[in-house]
Amino acid sequence: MATPTDDNPNLLTVIARMTAKPGKEDDLRSALEALVPITVQEDGCVNYDLHVAEDDPATFFFYENWESGGKLDAHLGAQHLVDFASKLEDLLAGGSEGLVITRLKRIK
Repeated sequence: MATPTDDNPNLLTVIARMTAKPGKEDDLRSALEALVPITVQEDGCVNYDLHVAEDDPATFFFYENWESGGKLDAHLGAQHLVDFASKLEDLLAGGSEGLVITRLKRIK
């Protein structure tokens, strides 16, 4: 099965992990699902895939690939992300500290 980095190993891969506060799982899921159709239209977005942990329905991940760090930074400053970030204290276990974003470069 091919991945986006098979064709372009220089893409910036991002894994974003977050866990909902107890009782906020559905609210977080809805907020995350709403980000997908907007984000995939952004300049530089190769893919923006939302996942939920098999063993923990409160933990969500985005698997993303971007053409560059600058394109990702523009995404992070986009209004829909700014609006989402304003909800983190209410939705995430650990508030805004509960969002962990890891930027990755493919080795092989």
